[in-house]
Amino acid sequence: MITQPAKVESQMDDAAAAAPGPAADVRTGVDLPAVEGVHALARAARVAARKLATATTSAKNNALNAIAYALLEQSEAILAGNARDLEVAKANGMAPGLQDRLLLTRERLEAIAESISDVVALPDPVGEVVRGQSLPNGLRVRQTRVPMGVVGMIYEARPNVTVDAAVLALKSGNAVLLRGGSAAQNSNKALIAAIKQGLTNAGFSADLVATVDPWGREGARALMQARGLVDVLIPRGGAGLIQAVVRESTVPAIETGVGNCHVYVDESADLGKAHAICMNAKTHRVGVCNAAETLLVHSAVADQFLPGLLRDLAGVNVVLHGCPKTVSLASEHANGIEVLPATEEDWQTEYLAYEVAVRVVDSLDQALEHVRAYSSGHTEAIVTASIEAARRFTTEVDAAAIAVNASTRFTDGGQLGLGAEIGISTQKLHARGPMGLAELTTTTWIIEGDGHVRV
Repeated sequence: MITQPAKVESQMDDAAAAAPGPAADVRTGVDLPAVEGVHALARAARVAARKLATATTSAKNNALNAIAYALLEQSEAILAGNARDLEVAKANGMAPGLQDRLLLTRERLEAIAESISDVVALPDPVGEVVRGQSLPNGLRVRQTRVPMGVVGMIYEARPNVTVDAAVLALKSGNAVLLRGGSAAQNSNKALIAAIKQGLTNAGFSADLVATVDPWGREGARALMQARGLVDVLIPRGGAGLIQAVVRESTVPAIETGVGNCHVYVDESADLGKAHAICMNAKTHRVGVCNAAETLLVHSAVADQFLPGLLRDLAGVNVVLHGCPKTVSLASEHANGIEVLPATEEDWQTEYLAYEVAVRVVDSLDQALEHVRAYSSGHTEAIVTASIEAARRFTTEVDAAAIAVNASTRFTDGGQLGLGAEIGISTQKLHARGPMGLAELTTTTWIIEGDGHVRV
């Protein structure tokens, strides 16, 4: 149960309290041009982040608890803002799966607030010694985790990300600047107001969490160009958004999660388990990056396995695209369920909708070839009873996460014990897979001597 944390005296020192004035001009409006306004927010965030970097774990945890309480205290305003966003989304013809991603219910908001306690319970990464040793010359060296500083986030129609990004950034000692997109602007405005209230109640600067949404796309561009003021930028959304940030940003960016994810049902698979995994991976939530978009089935079990799966997928209104063998099986053994002939585009598509592509393959090698050709490197799954097939799949597939006899839906920070995630990295530098607290830190080498000089 979330209870109201006691208010505490300000965590800011005199320098932070006297933060440069320009940010004050942009907290309630867009009087300043985008670049000037966003950069003013970033400068204020840097001042606040320097103080946060020295805060104790207990003080940071108290701030997170205060945020959780404020989210519930201001739930009516948050849900009202979300209702306005959904009304616009429906009028604009947003896909049902994306509407579901945008939707906040009272239960979802309560779950978001409760999930903050999971982050509170996690170890604080700041100050953790990654490695260290005493050298023969007497120097003592250690590599220690420290905050990034100011983190930028650009994302689309995902109100939960607003909270996840804020609490993970704060717990790891960072300030965060958010661009949540026009589709969720009313939801995010209310959420950020509650987060700022929680910070203030806990004695921290409200400048630690800010939004550039008032400047729209120009604000996003200004955030991408704030090199030297923002330390790292994390885009989270569709392929177009992610690639735009990677191309245009002068701030170092971490490429995240387009999810063209596959489930391969091997010839040795337990077909009951395979059925449940395929249904869950595709239909549990279709508008998320770890939903399965293509199902690959070994030809040795296709006749037995696919008709029932196709019927059940069609029964929950999943549009089916299939290879010739899949089309034939549907026609002959699945009550004539319509399966559209799959095109090359289908194998490449992250549907984020009630649609799936299905292909029958003749071997594990053919399945691996398909995954290598079309995977986005997010999450790939195999259902098999063969230790050798599982070994080959986990060794030969190049992805941020690989599931064996489990749904792709488990590639999630909360599900993997990280408390929450700020995104799922599909790159190979710094961070890969779900990014939690540790991935929002960098390291500093501390070298301690006693008058040592190099000769």
